[in-house]
This record gives sequence, C-alpha cells and structure tokens, in this order.
Amino acid sequence: MAKNLLIVESPAKAKTIEGYLGKDFLVKSSYGHIRDLVKTDDAIDTQNNFKQKYEVPSDKKAVVSELKKLAKDAEMVWLASDEDREGEAISWHLYETLSLRDEKTKRIVFHEITKPAILKAIEQPRKIDFNLVNAQQARRVLDRLVGFELSPVLWRKVKPSLSAGRVQSVAVRLIVEREREINKFEAEASFKIVAQFSTGKVREMFKAELPKRFEKKEDAYLFLNDCLEAAFEINSLEKRPAKRTPAAPFTTSTLQQEASRKLGFSVARTMQVAQRLYEAGRITYMRTDSVNLSDTAIQAAQQEIVNAYGEKYHKLRRYKTKAAGAQEAHEAIRPTYFSDHSIDGDNAERRLYELIWKRAIASQMSEAEFEKTTAKIGVSTRKEELVATGEVMKFDGFLKVYMESTDDDSDLVADQDGDNALLPPLDKGQLLELKAMTATERFSRPPARYTEASLVKKLEELGIGRPSTYAPTISTIQNRGYVVKEDRDGRERKYVVLSKLDKKIVEEIRTETTGAERSKMFPTDIGVLVNDFLVEHFNDIIDYHFTAKVEKEFDEIAQGDKEWTEMLKDFYGPFHDGIQDTLENADRATHERDLGVDPVSGKPVSVRVGRFGPLVQIGTADDEEKPRFASLRKGQMIETITFEEAMDLFKLPKKVGEFEDKEMTVAIGRFGPYIRHASAFYSLPKGIDPMDVTQEEAIQIIQDKRQKDIEKIIRVFEENPEAQIENGRWGPFVRFGKQNLKIPKGTDIEKITYEDVLKWAAADPKSKSTSTKKSAGKAPRKAASKTTKVKK
Repeated sequence: MAKNLLIVESPAKAKTIEGYLGKDFLVKSSYGHIRDLVKTDDAIDTQNNFKQKYEVPSDKKAVVSELKKLAKDAEMVWLASDEDREGEAISWHLYETLSLRDEKTKRIVFHEITKPAILKAIEQPRKIDFNLVNAQQARRVLDRLVGFELSPVLWRKVKPSLSAGRVQSVAVRLIVEREREINKFEAEASFKIVAQFSTGKVREMFKAELPKRFEKKEDAYLFLNDCLEAAFEINSLEKRPAKRTPAAPFTTSTLQQEASRKLGFSVARTMQVAQRLYEAGRITYMRTDSVNLSDTAIQAAQQEIVNAYGEKYHKLRRYKTKAAGAQEAHEAIRPTYFSDHSIDGDNAERRLYELIWKRAIASQMSEAEFEKTTAKIGVSTRKEELVATGEVMKFDGFLKVYMESTDDDSDLVADQDGDNALLPPLDKGQLLELKAMTATERFSRPPARYTEASLVKKLEELGIGRPSTYAPTISTIQNRGYVVKEDRDGRERKYVVLSKLDKKIVEEIRTETTGAERSKMFPTDIGVLVNDFLVEHFNDIIDYHFTAKVEKEFDEIAQGDKEWTEMLKDFYGPFHDGIQDTLENADRATHERDLGVDPVSGKPVSVRVGRFGPLVQIGTADDEEKPRFASLRKGQMIETITFEEAMDLFKLPKKVGEFEDKEMTVAIGRFGPYIRHASAFYSLPKGIDPMDVTQEEAIQIIQDKRQKDIEKIIRVFEENPEAQIENGRWGPFVRFGKQNLKIPKGTDIEKITYEDVLKWAAADPKSKSTSTKKSAGKAPRKAASKTTKVKK
C-alpha cells in the first residue's frame, strides 16, 4: 500500500500525474463532485444560517467507498482538485465525506500538469481555503434558492415544467432585448461613392472613396454627373508610420470567442477540448480570467521566439488583468511547453492547441510595423475630396504567427473597397484619370444577434458570471428551450447602383440577400414569455447591475472581506417576500396577441403559447364549434407574426394527390415541412415551399428517399431482420433494433457475424438501465437536479 493517496478530479488527470510521482504515491480520481445538496425540501434551512444537507449520489457511492478505504490506509492524503473556487469546494467535500483529519491531509494546487509543477506543489502544501469554499457555497445556495423558489411560481403563473436561474435568466434577457432592438430597427439608406483612378501608367490603378454618404439618390446622381467632366488632382499626400500590437494571451472568455470565430467551436466544445489538453499536460488551467504569464513562461517564450524567428521578433510584455473581480491569481491559458509548436491528438485538440500556442507566443513578439499613406483627391467641379488609403507592411512582427479575429470580420472585409491596399507611387499635385465611379445604395444595419461567444463577452463586460460559469450558462438556456442556436436564411432586397458609363450616368437595380444568420442565438416564444414575467415581477433578480453586484459579493467572500451567511440573509428576505406576493397577486401570463378576424367564419384570430408551444387560434373556447389551431413555423414569433402569415398556416396540411393508391399530404412538423404517405414521413428538400408542392414533386421526393434508404443498407442478417449494417454519416455501423452500434476499428465488414452484433449490443452502455461511471475524461461537475421546495 502506497504511503500517500493523491486525489484529483478526473481519471485522465490522474493517469498523467501518476507518471510523475514515485511508488510512494497512489493517484485516484473523485470523478468531479462526490456529493450534492439533497433533493428533498430540507436541502437548505433558511432559518438556521442556511445550513445545507448533502448526500452522496448513487452513482458516486462506489467511488466514495473506495476512496474512504484508501484514505484510511494511507499515511497522508493529498487533495489536488482544481485551483478555482469550485475545485476548493470539491476538496472540502472530500475532506468531510471521507472523514479526513487535519494532521494527515494536505491541499495542493497547480495550474499546469507538468512534473516540475506537480513536485513544486507537493513541496508547498497548504490547508483548505475556507474563504474560497464559502464563496462557492454562497453561489450554490443562492442559485438553489432562486431556482427552487422561482420555478414553482413559473409553473403556476406561466406554464408547467419551467425553471429559472439567476445568471441564466439574465443571459436570456440579453437575447430577448437584442431581438426586440432588431425587430424595431428601421434600415436607413444612403449612397456610397467609390471611384477607380489610373495614374496613366500600365496597371497603376487604385480606389478612392468619398468620406460622406448621400441620403438621397438625387444628390448622389448630381455628384456623379458633376464628375463627368471634372479634373482630378492629388491635393495632399500624407505618409506616416503605424504599429499594431498583439493581443494578450487567452483567458477563458477570449479563448471561447476566438475558437468560435476561427474554428467554429461552440463554447461547450471549446471547454471540453481545453479540458482534455489540460489533463494531458499540454496547456495551463483553462478556467481563468487572468492575462498574466509567469516569469518562467515569459523566458520560455523568449527562447522559442529567438530560436525560431530571430532576436528582432521578440519583445517582452507583461499583461495586467482588467476584468473586474478577477478571481485567484491564475496564469493566462498558454502551452505548457512553448517548444511544442504542435501536438499529437485528435483534430479538435490539435487545432485548439495551435490557436493557444500562436496567441501566447505572439503576445511576446514585436509589433507589426506599417507605412500608412493617405491621399486626398480634389474634384474640380465640387468642394468635396475623395480619399484613398494604403498600407505597406515594413515588418511583420507578431503577424508572422497570429492575427486576432473580430466578430465583424466578414462585414469589414466586404465594406473596405480597397482600404489598406497597396497604393502606386503618388505625388502631390499629380493629375489622375477617372476610370470608373459608382454610387451604391447601402443600408444601415441592426444590432448583431449574439453568438455563443459574443454573449459570453457581453456577460463578462457586465461583470456577470465567472470563467467556470460561462459554458454551463450557455448550455442551460438552450437545454431549457428558452433560446435556440440556429442558421436562418436571409431575404432578398433590391438596391440601386448609379454608374458612370462613358459620358453618362446609368441606373441599375440589383438584388442582394440580407439578414442571413449563421449559428446565432434567437429567443423562443417561451423564453420571451418567461423573461417578460420575470422582468415584471422579479426585476431585481435579473437586473444586470444587481447580478454583477452579487458576483462582486462572491469575490469579497472569497477574499475574506464578507461573511457569506450575512450576504445570503440580505438577499433572501426581500426575495422570499417577492415570491409570496407574486404567488398571491400576479395574473397568469399568456403572451397572447389578437391579430384580427377570420373573414370566412367571422371568428377572432389570436396567437399565444399553448401546451405544446406557440400557436395560432381561430375562435374561442366558448364557441360551440371547437377552435382551430395551427403551430407557428420555424423562425416565426408571437411578437412579430402578421395576420396574413398566421392565416397561411391554416392552408396546411393539404392533400397533393395519390401515389400507390394512398393519399399524399403536405404538412409542417417540429422538424420542418414533410410529406406523409402510407404512415411514413418524407422531409421536403430545402428551398421547396410546402404550399407549392405538386403531385409529381411529391412522388419524386418519396422515390428518392426510398432509393437512398436502399443504398445505405450494406447487409441484413438472416438471423434477425432488425439487425443490419448501414452506411452512416461517419462510416458503417450496425443498427440493432433501437440501438446504433459502433463497429470496432479494423473490423472486416464482410466477416461480422450475428454473434458479434449480440456481443456489441450487450456491451453498449446505452443498453444498460443504470449508467456506469465513465473512465475516460473528467466527469461533469453536477448541477442542481430536479426542482424541490426549500425549507423555510
């Protein structure tokens, strides 16, 4: 038996660390949290200093039992959970649950999993920091109280099975308010003037733009007309040096944003991949709001830059964290070893590591140096000047490695029209030849909808949430159905282009697609309904400043400057009174809108949230005839649907003819438009309007789907027709009843037997009634489970 038991959170981390320590150490994993608040109504005693009652979940009892036995036999127990507040709380839960004693327990922390870091941590143990534990307890208790007391109010006043959360509700509010800003936005048109000039020499062409825009087409036309016979001369020429500095190394928030822009990762995926990189010893701890680099890291970066690129590419920089209430003194996210430009691993791990390496190494590199040229071009017939700008890179510096993206990169590129291009040699007083000039109608843009990453950025700016809460918050609001992340097609819009053609002005009407969205966050109708109810009755709880103030109080508790139970008392009293008042006095929320009157029946047409989602209703419950209902389509919302759009919904389902002596019906369901035929469903291809589907098109769609299904079946087993090998999106797999079974790598498809299928089905974890603990990767830290009452 090893003298020392070292407990970490995940088995992957345990495996890495075990290789660094000698035979005197046994490294085991707790698989995340080992206990949680009980699910009964006595979880938190609000009358007794918010005392909590914990339990070990059934799926953790075997882990706890093993750790208890090992801890009893060990001479020293080392608690090595993560270095943030939640990690500190996990160490405290381990201490309590395993009945450890002070004299044989040591707490260690490290922000990178390397042999020197682990050995240094062993040399510098400490006790459990109860300020950090109390800060985490305060958050856990407060969030449980808010969620558990607010949710029953929503059940009674809004809709059954709803739930609310402190930070999540604020995130939903941001998305709802942004959607309303967009709905109210009215685009304003203006005309942008762009000219193309020649110096008279071969291939010496460049673009210039008029800084002002014309609001009226007539004014733009007049400007172009005045330029038909005008002379163009360079009035002034300014050359000045310019520098660009690198961005700071990654924090949790900036990593999530940049991985979203550059790699297309969701916030949750970024954290999952970063977790694997950390546990494999590739990067430092991935939950941090610090941009600081250690002296060791700065020296290692310097050495690698000088070796790889030369001395002139290095510039030592120390970054200071600006985030309000930044947590413990972590480092920024950086590679463990700067000499590893790339790593082995799956594609996602390699790409994310490369991004982290580039950002960190670039932060210690020289500025990029440019020469910026601005030429102002006079028009003999007008007082305005056209402006051409160009940029020449003199030294690439950090840009040799890395260029930071922005949320608006695509817009900027599309709107530059030659800005920062290389200009030909120019002189003041030089005459230019006008080759082309256009006045293009452009429209002002509404505020951008949030992506997952830009929502995290906004929460961080407001001081709401912390590195460990961003990803769970984003996941929760989507899982609860308050927000959806999806793509939406744009709509066509006409715009005017005036062009100089020879000695006249030509007007042309063109078409563009506007408003297309990719992976943007949209509120659902139920999300809007819940948000409006909470804003009306619990505005303090989801007020941005109040939520940020609560986060600041957690920070004060972590620093030992505030008593956590006093903070909870100050919050809970007014909150609980508000709960009681709302239950007794608030009206039921319906989010109902009257749209008009059905011209056929003369009955009222309304839209509201129903039991199964948003719907349009013709008639009322008091009518003799039962009201007619139609569900809203994807992209339609209660607040914005028009009477005409609502009435169109009643045109479906519709019959489109017969095939094989069976009727074909077109309708719209949860997953979009489809054709129903002989109890089977066939999705309509993208671009086909369900209102316009013909009998011939419907038959073709059915036949195409049948042929595709035939082609995807590789083999059916004689012993059981429900067992078959199919071609899937990621290669062949076995479909066995309701199970989809992976085929082990290297298996010859032709040699698979029915006995193999039975063996794989029995081993498939999804076939078992109880989930077993996973041995690969870190188990997720458990969130609050089902809603229960809290003891008053």
